[in-house]
Amino acid sequence: MKVTIIIPNYNGKHFMEPCLQSLANQTCSEFQILVVDNASSDGSIEYMRENYPDIELISLNQNYGFSAAVNVGIRHSTTPYVLLLNNDTTVAPEFVDEMIKAIEKSPKIFSVSSKMIQMYHPGLIDSAGDMYTLLGWGYCRGGGLSISNHHTDDIIFSACAGAAIYRRDIFSEIGFFDENHFAYLEDIDVGYRAKIYGYQNTYCSSAIVYHVGSGTSGSKYNSFKVKLSARNNIYLNYKNMPIIQLIINFIPLLIGYFIKYIFFLKKGFGKDYLAGITEGLQSRKKCKKVPFYFKHLSAYVKIEFELIINTFSYFSQYLSKKRNPGT
Repeated sequence: MKVTIIIPNYNGKHFMEPCLQSLANQTCSEFQILVVDNASSDGSIEYMRENYPDIELISLNQNYGFSAAVNVGIRHSTTPYVLLLNNDTTVAPEFVDEMIKAIEKSPKIFSVSSKMIQMYHPGLIDSAGDMYTLLGWGYCRGGGLSISNHHTDDIIFSACAGAAIYRRDIFSEIGFFDENHFAYLEDIDVGYRAKIYGYQNTYCSSAIVYHVGSGTSGSKYNSFKVKLSARNNIYLNYKNMPIIQLIINFIPLLIGYFIKYIFFLKKGFGKDYLAGITEGLQSRKKCKKVPFYFKHLSAYVKIEFELIINTFSYFSQYLSKKRNPGT
């Protein structure tokens, strides 16, 4: 077996059948499935044991969050690659095969992100990989654009862990998903670390996934998600940026946080956003900073330029969606 497909689940019983059925229809058979359940209360565990007894299931005793659940799966697996897949997805028949081909192109590739398409708007991209900006904003590359975009493979900032394949042995070098995050931005964080260590994160345009989106949290914006994302954004910058880089980027990051606060204030989540920022600042030191090595200096410089470029790309994508929705 080449791949272990790890599906974290929390009260997602209604998603499991279409997701697992799409995996049963794969053209590739070089994979095994592992479901890690975060103490679901909707009968997910009983459903899996009754209907899919051949699929390995790890049942946790409480909801430890996305990061901890996938880490359990990664540590439990023995295959060269692990493929993380949200339960609210269905995948095209060639999905696994295309992901394996993509990550095997180079041993320097840590992760590969798929072409995620909006389940209920199949003409629109959900994500063509994750990007990160100088303003401290993470965004889905191609999100909301026509599926005719991003039709070629490319290097990206990080893979979207909703449907991405990873080289398992690299985790022991750079660290696993940060369980302090619980959920949100943990994929950008681990991708950022991989880049510091000289690895690449890439995008595979031929690996197609259909994604419901917010299948566990329930909505695009809610108090829980806004607060955790804001807190985790502080963690992400604190851990991955050396002091000198934090000083250089202080003003643009401050501007980014202020704009985000105004945005969420208008959405009715201003207090939640501030609470998340405050918690992040107060608890940041419980996170393990990436140790600075001079041998990684060129990687830091390259990442800084990438953050600048991604900032312009974000606004370009934003304006494109405003001018031509769905194109």
